[in-house]
Amino acid sequence: MRQSFRQWILFLFQDRVPLCLLLLSALLCLSSCGQKKEPVIKTGFYFDTVITVTLYGESETLSPLFEDVFAICERYDAMFDRTAEDSDIARINKAAGTPVAVHHETLSLIQTACSYAALTDGLVDPTITPLLTLWGFGDNSADSDAQTADDAAADPDAQAEHNPAALTIPPDADTLAEACAHVDYRSIVIDEEAGTVMLTDPDAAVDLGFIAKGFIADQIREYLVSKQVTSAIINLGGNTLLIGSKPDNSPYRVGIQYPFGGTGDIITTLPVRGQSVVTSGVYERFVEADGVRYHHILHPQTGYPVENGLLSVTIVTNSSTDADALSTACFVLGLSDGMELIESLADTEALFITDDYELHYSSGLQ
Repeated sequence: MRQSFRQWILFLFQDRVPLCLLLLSALLCLSSCGQKKEPVIKTGFYFDTVITVTLYGESETLSPLFEDVFAICERYDAMFDRTAEDSDIARINKAAGTPVAVHHETLSLIQTACSYAALTDGLVDPTITPLLTLWGFGDNSADSDAQTADDAAADPDAQAEHNPAALTIPPDADTLAEACAHVDYRSIVIDEEAGTVMLTDPDAAVDLGFIAKGFIADQIREYLVSKQVTSAIINLGGNTLLIGSKPDNSPYRVGIQYPFGGTGDIITTLPVRGQSVVTSGVYERFVEADGVRYHHILHPQTGYPVENGLLSVTIVTNSSTDADALSTACFVLGLSDGMELIESLADTEALFITDDYELHYSSGLQ
């Protein structure tokens, strides 16, 4: 006899919000001995958002793992949050030309962020902080999100970015031009042997929001796999990584949110096993002025939100770090160049949604 069971949790996000609604049907099967495997779900608050981790198996075995999972989140949040006074990123930004000794993970992640900047000729850039600040995309800025659920449904009304009254939105052209002059990943100097990072431009500042949660999700996966976890959902405030498949060995079903639709509206679904799914889009994180919405994906050369006919880009790949960075990179590159990049990468697929709501799949998803 087989049984089925569904659980839904409503998450409210404060900053970096889901751009992709993953409807992961949790149809659980009985083991050969007749014992039902149910998910063990824990939530926490890190990276200025609610996160959830769902593990499938025996509660007595799995429950002790959550303490270590949340410790991983706390550790990396303390390293990468540019607004935390003693974080590696904050110390780099304040040093203004002096080398700063950082954790090896910080150095490695900055190297990866710079590699994506080089890959896109600076269209994604880890020194974009001056522009994020001007537009009010302040703390823990994040450029891409996917939301799990077996777990979750996002509330679009709770996802509008706060627009501080002191800001001028949109910023004037001269102010934007001045900020753009300090956005250049080449001002980051890394000394691997010494373990230091510095900024040669004292007005530049690093932000790893377009890649950090992906990296952290990968670290959590590595830990859980080392503990013999074979089926799990890691949702770091929308950035989602799936371990294995569902307990009945079927793939998770990932529902892609209908742009500007209501909660739970999906435009298509994707079957996913053991990969990460991250979406960048224009419709949930924004500032608003005089009835005009300005989304959070900024062009580092103009300072303005990217306008290229795309509503969203969803990346499916093995590494959550790569999925995180690629979702932003491909959005800024646009449909043609973004799809060309995806087709050049192994084990990487994408879904682009254009402003006519047409779906454009990479070859491996067709």
